Amino acid sequence: MAKLVFGMNQSLDGYIDHMAFAPDPTLFRHFIKEAQTQTGSVYGRRMYDIMRYWDDDHSEWNDEERAFAVAWRNQPKWVVSRTSQSVGPNATLVGDDLASAIRTLKAEHDGEIELAGPNLAHSFTALGLIDEYRIYLHPVILGEGSPYFVGPRPPLRLVTHDRIGKDVIRLSYVPA
Repeated sequence: MAKLVFGMNQSLDGYIDHMAFAPDPTLFRHFIKEAQTQTGSVYGRRMYDIMRYWDDDHSEWNDEERAFAVAWRNQPKWVVSRTSQSVGPNATLVGDDLASAIRTLKAEHDGEIELAGPNLAHSFTALGLIDEYRIYLHPVILGEGSPYFVGPRPPLRLVTHDRIGKDVIRLSYVPA
């Protein structure tokens, strides 16, 4: 059975914003390795639209960006959306019965399935579908933006923590 993991970069004051801060080279290499080994990813429409950036090659990319793009393209993606009619390569739209669809997805696969996007994570938390929360804590203060936790915070238990690169701490929690 696959494990559903919600992991995002977060500021010290609890916000996520991919435009406000980015992973350093060490953390980016960590994300490449994760993308290479993940069973797949589940996205909401907005996060999927952001990640579609990796579908097309860009001449300014370095070798690591190209490696991430290849890993991302190779893994299956499941997109939860009520408004999208179609999705790109190696992606599947998830139907209306979200809880059943994700439980089936977890039962039919092994390994880790990444969940991206705080709004979708809020829905999955309420349904009891998230097996692990990973916060990549960056030493920045944003003061505004999208919070990592949308809505009430679930009761969690810290299972591990480690430093990645010189400034980021990864905190891994499971539902308590």
